[in-house]
Amino acid sequence: MKFLRTLALASFCACLASPSWAQQERVIRFGHLNNADHPVSLGVKRFAELLAAKSGGKMKVQEYPASQLGNEMQQQSALQGGVQQMSAPATTSLAGIVKEFGLVDFPFSVSDFAQADALLDGPLGQALIAKLPEKGLVALGYWDLGFRNVTNSKRPITRPEDLEGLKIRVIPNPVFLETFKAFKANPVPMPFAELYGALESKAVDGQENPYAVILSNKFFEVQKFVSATNHVYAANIVLVSKKFWDSLTPGEQKMMNEAANEARGYQRQVSRAAAQKAVGELQAKGAQFNELSASEQVRMREIAKPVIDKFAAQYDPAIVTLYSSELARIRKQ
Repeated sequence: MKFLRTLALASFCACLASPSWAQQERVIRFGHLNNADHPVSLGVKRFAELLAAKSGGKMKVQEYPASQLGNEMQQQSALQGGVQQMSAPATTSLAGIVKEFGLVDFPFSVSDFAQADALLDGPLGQALIAKLPEKGLVALGYWDLGFRNVTNSKRPITRPEDLEGLKIRVIPNPVFLETFKAFKANPVPMPFAELYGALESKAVDGQENPYAVILSNKFFEVQKFVSATNHVYAANIVLVSKKFWDSLTPGEQKMMNEAANEARGYQRQVSRAAAQKAVGELQAKGAQFNELSASEQVRMREIAKPVIDKFAAQYDPAIVTLYSSELARIRKQ
C-alpha cells in the first residue's frame, strides 16, 4: 500500500512538471499589417505551429493580418495596454517610444542581408530590445522585411534629383521624413492601411517599401515605376505585451522564446526568396523596373549623411557608440 501511495505521488509530481499539465490554455492574438500571403504572415504561422507543438496545444496563436486590429500605433497601444498579446511591426514604428530604434532606419547603413542580421542579432539589437520592457513591450527578436525601394507614378528614379518634388508616403518616423527631405522630395507621413487609397487617388505620387510588400499590396496597379534605391534595410520586430508576458510561467516564456528563435530563420529565408521573386512578378504585372548605378548610390549616401549625423547627436551616446562599433565590425566580416 505504501509503495502504491509513493508511486501515485511520483506520478502526480511528474504530471505537475509536464508543461501540458502545468499550463492553462492561452489564446494569443497576433496582429500585423501585412496580407496573409506576405512573409510576415508565413512567419506568424510557423511561430504558431512551433508554439502549439511545444505547449502540447495549450498555447494557441490566432493571427489577425492586414491591419485587422488597427494600424501600427493602435496595435502598439493595444499591446501596452494588455488588450492584444503580440504583433510584428516594422522597427520604425518603435522610434516614437524608444528613439534609438531610429538607428535601424539610418539610410545606407548595411549593404546586404548578412550585415543586417549581424547588426540586429548582435549587441546593438539586444541593447535596443532591452529598452522596451519599461515601455510595456517585450521583444522576441527580429524578422526580415527587406531593403526598401521607391515606387511612384511619375518617373523612374535613377539619381537623387529624380526624387525632387515627389510626394512620397513615408512611415510616420522622423528619420524617414528627414531622409526624403534631404532628397528634396515632399514626404507625407501616413498609416500603411491608408496607403493604397492615397496612391490610387494621387493624393501621393509614390511610396517606399520592400518588393514583397509592393507586390502583396498590388501597388503595381497604381504605380508605374519601381526603382531599386535600396535606401534602408527594414526589419520587423516580434513584440509581446509585457502585461501578457508577465502573466506567463517561466516555462511558457521559454517556449515562446524558443518558438520565436526557430521561426526567425524560416521567416528570413522565405522573405528573401519572395523579394527576389517579386521583382520579376512586378515586371510581369507591367511595372517599369530600374536599378541605380553604384555611383548614384554613393551620391544618395552622401546626401543622406547629414541626416544620420543630426539624429545620432540626439540619441543615447552609449547606444550610438555601440552602433558605430558594430557597423565597423560587421563591415570587416
